[in-house]
Amino acid sequence: QVQLVESGGGLVQAGGSLRLSCAASGSTFRLDAMGWYRQAPGKQRELVATITSLGTSNYADSVKDRFTISRDNAKNTVYLQMNNLKPEDTAIYYCNFRGYGVGTLPFESWGQGTQVTVSS
Repeated sequence: QVQLVESGGGLVQAGGSLRLSCAASGSTFRLDAMGWYRQAPGKQRELVATITSLGTSNYADSVKDRFTISRDNAKNTVYLQMNNLKPEDTAIYYCNFRGYGVGTLPFESWGQGTQVTVSS
């Protein structure tokens, strides 16, 4: 019901910045939460940041002072502005969507992932 298309990953030196984008298309829900998770080699996928359709955001402690998540409702797109990147931020970043309707279970969808590599 919901398709996610990610972009913006790449290679950057430590201290640099990147902005990830995730465009959603498909079903519309009364309430939804979009966000970013990341997975480094040999590690489990972890939450980076989320933002709801009401504008409430949540961040992992490791990125709270450096990353900013935002939404553009007209474009149905979520962004992750990543500043002061560190080598430990290197991972595949996945866009996530959770939709909440009435009379049905929450719906979840994942993007294909985009690689972020931060060099020392």
